[in-house]
Amino acid sequence: MTTTLVEITREWGRIGVIGFGGPPAHIRLLRETVVERRGWVEPEEFEDAIATCNLLPGPSSTQLAIFTAWRVRGVLGALVGGLAFILPGLVLILALAALFLGDPPAWVLGAGAGAGAAVAAVAVQAGWALVPSSYERTSSRPRWILYAFVGTVAAATTGAWVVLVLIGAGLVEVAMRRPWRTNSFQSVLTVPVLAQGALTAAVAAPLAWTAFKVGALSYGGGFVIIPLMQADAVDRYGWMSDAEFLNAVALGQITPGPVVHTVAVVGFAAAGLLGALGAAVIAFGPSFVMIIAGGRHFAALRSSPLARAFLDGAGPAAIGAILGSAVPLAMATSEWWQWVVLAAAGVLLLLLRRGVVLTLLLAAGVGVVVALVGGPLP
Repeated sequence: MTTTLVEITREWGRIGVIGFGGPPAHIRLLRETVVERRGWVEPEEFEDAIATCNLLPGPSSTQLAIFTAWRVRGVLGALVGGLAFILPGLVLILALAALFLGDPPAWVLGAGAGAGAAVAAVAVQAGWALVPSSYERTSSRPRWILYAFVGTVAAATTGAWVVLVLIGAGLVEVAMRRPWRTNSFQSVLTVPVLAQGALTAAVAAPLAWTAFKVGALSYGGGFVIIPLMQADAVDRYGWMSDAEFLNAVALGQITPGPVVHTVAVVGFAAAGLLGALGAAVIAFGPSFVMIIAGGRHFAALRSSPLARAFLDGAGPAAIGAILGSAVPLAMATSEWWQWVVLAAAGVLLLLLRRGVVLTLLLAAGVGVVVALVGGPLP
């Protein structure tokens, strides 16, 4: 029996509404829907899809949502399911962006300053959670440590150039392992590469280029692109202040759906609602292109030694970049009480293992109290 587009809209839209907690939550909800409850995708194929989406640049959980919808109902299913997954969080974050970036009352500024102060701890927690599994499966631990170290330094110091470091780490690992000498080489990697090249040629404006880098050139999760966005939005183009950028990152964490929604807040600051929508379209566009154009090649991509080698270099560098992103995020704080909030958030996330959303809401509450008693705000 053919699955209707109404069913896809309902199921993927439900995940888009309740999908708080980032990729782990999205993967769990998608599996419950398409494997366990509906039986649309076999368990083995779902696990393979997770691994393959991790090989691709861009937001992996968004790509998994698009792929599973494509698997159920083809191109139309991918478009409808992907949009149903993305739009609820996008609408919510744009409403919050209008509140935080307009002329908000003091308590709203305090909430943003409190939540923003905690995001550096969130970055550390997000990166550290990826270390054990990546380190255990590496073929060379010394090279893993080197790639992670270089990624950390790059994110902490170079900002917009961190993506080149990630790509360079992947290419170094490819050169070290020389997978093209094996008989199982797959040329399917040209699909996403050509798609990226075509999209690169189509964008020129600074905001479009920033959004494209966010959506098409990030490996390892949403926090990888934080230094890149911060360098463009704050340092290079001056669309946002440091405090406003911290607010944007916090909003991306407390709203459902992918963290890449943060780029919509940057777009809103740069060019209003049209800028936000344009940035979102460009950031998520490569994921749709790669899945629709290359979904049928997923099995070949996952078995490609070239893809595995590249990810084994870029992956550790991406983890390092997530950890390193905590440095510019922490340095963007300006008030003494924000450092106290940051330390407390680190304890909650890293020692007490509390959730990200709860931690950010508590931090926002502290900021509201500070604002109400007349404390200093950034």
